[in-house]
Amino acid sequence: MMAREQHPVLTPPEAPAEGPPRQVRPDRYARLRRHRHRLPPLLAVLLLGQMAVAMVTTAVQQTPTIDEPVYVATATDYLHEHRVRYNPEHPPLGKLLIAAGVAAADPHYDPSYTGTQGEVGRHLLYESGNDPRRLMLWARLPVIALTLLCGLVVFAFARDLTGPAGGSAALALYAFSPDVIAHGSLATLDLPATGFVLTSVWLVWRARLRPVPCLALAGAALGAAVATKMSTLPAVPVVMGLAAVSVTAAGRSGRIRRWPAPAAPPAERPGRVPAALGRVPAALGRGRAAARWVPAAAGRVPAAVGGAAVVAVVALAVVWAAYLAVDPRLRFSPAEPVPAVPGLRGRLVELLPLPPAYRAGMLVQFGLEDQPWQGYLFGHLYTGSHWYYLPAALLVKTPLALLAAGAAGAVVLVARRRTRPVAPYLLVPPAVLLAAAMTGSRDFGTRYALFVPVFLAVAAACPLALRWRWNGLLTGALVVFAAVSSLRTFPYYLPYANEAFGGPAHTHRLLHDSNVDWGQDLGRLADRLRERYPGERVWLVYKGSGVPSYYGIHAADPRTVPPDRVHGLLVVSDSAVAKARGRLAELITSSRPVGEVGHSISLYRR
Repeated sequence: MMAREQHPVLTPPEAPAEGPPRQVRPDRYARLRRHRHRLPPLLAVLLLGQMAVAMVTTAVQQTPTIDEPVYVATATDYLHEHRVRYNPEHPPLGKLLIAAGVAAADPHYDPSYTGTQGEVGRHLLYESGNDPRRLMLWARLPVIALTLLCGLVVFAFARDLTGPAGGSAALALYAFSPDVIAHGSLATLDLPATGFVLTSVWLVWRARLRPVPCLALAGAALGAAVATKMSTLPAVPVVMGLAAVSVTAAGRSGRIRRWPAPAAPPAERPGRVPAALGRVPAALGRGRAAARWVPAAAGRVPAAVGGAAVVAVVALAVVWAAYLAVDPRLRFSPAEPVPAVPGLRGRLVELLPLPPAYRAGMLVQFGLEDQPWQGYLFGHLYTGSHWYYLPAALLVKTPLALLAAGAAGAVVLVARRRTRPVAPYLLVPPAVLLAAAMTGSRDFGTRYALFVPVFLAVAAACPLALRWRWNGLLTGALVVFAAVSSLRTFPYYLPYANEAFGGPAHTHRLLHDSNVDWGQDLGRLADRLRERYPGERVWLVYKGSGVPSYYGIHAADPRTVPPDRVHGLLVVSDSAVAKARGRLAELITSSRPVGEVGHSISLYRR
């Protein structure tokens, strides 16, 4: 009876029933459904807008960190002298981006000043008649803009994989990541390098559909990463290998469908025996197809090698172009001596087809790696490095929601056959870069592994490709949790720690340096001293590149006098507290804590 009602062809003709015409109820949600395609772009604008507000607010309130004056002075030297002289251990592209903001600030610069690169930076900011707040804000703005553009890449990458909902979820986790906000608001190189690596991987993935333009663009993005930080060099063979995989996939299919492809409906089988018999000719057909595939695969090998070569050649060209943009004559006159690195490492560096200044910078990096640095992890001070430092620090500094969503995404990528093709693109690059960073000798912070939360944000969208009942609700709950965690730490993003480790107020007990205290709160300290401790005697142990007297802080170093003469307010950077030994440790132990500034500077009363 139901079949006849639904299919009028099967229903015998009947006279139409008399009665009032049926009224169709209006669909109140029809207008929303018509405009639902506008919701993801609108959400992306809102997420990036709040991220921009957070980064600009942080950039305005924070004083220069330890590395920033070096980069700003080098960028200024690029603009005025067009030479590669300072900071050769980092290639020039990231500093050229910073130079765009420096050019807008138009600071006074004395090229005749001699000194180390750190001294030149302090001279530019505090001794040349410039306003350091204004200059640092302009220098940070290009990095803020690049961080927002990287967010668009996160959205586009996740959208390509899982659709608009996945793109929005990935962008939300990225936009609320405190580490991304913290380093995206500084005139440093870590976030730009991470953004370029992510862009190269995304373009290599898209090369499965359009190999020719995407491979060239991927090579340009990879070259931009290598021309920004040398720590991205391990990504070069990885992206080249992924390029070969993409070219092979494009050649095998001829076109790429949206990932993940919808599953085909199962064939109807009348029984086990006929189905088994039916599979015999199909297997023979697959054997003949495999025999035809062998020469086709052999023909795709040159194409794969060519795709990887395109990426490498374009990346190399971008590196050379970055140095040529600074000085077309490629002069290199280092302000500080370049160490000699004997042995195999030095000989291999000389064989690289890179500019002389780049090779010299690699030697400087090797020299830095050979020095004994101090680290601090979970209350333990040590000399040297621990291989597990970065994973442990990431466990502290990454939001719990991002850890959970990213881990679920990684499991989905590896466990399901339909999602496995994208696993090498999202998991291998951060894994290789993290493994390379773990071998370093400088346990200074998660900024050396900033690519991990960025790639995790993209991977976190992958569970949305599965048609689970509560999938969207769980992802939305994790996004809300990440947003609340991020808003609670505003505007102190640099010392962030997730809720499992007590939040940003407890980070200094677990980690040090750029994880907590990078000299960013000197201005906030000056405001606190003026408001609550006017006229008091201040003793200061400050770790940073700022000049306390410029901000009105007139203090003495308590380590230069006998302990019994230290009375009043003792102010110590938390990195110095973590590494305190001898006289400073005695002073801290015999003092009474009275407060803190920005979760990075501790105040004591003696």
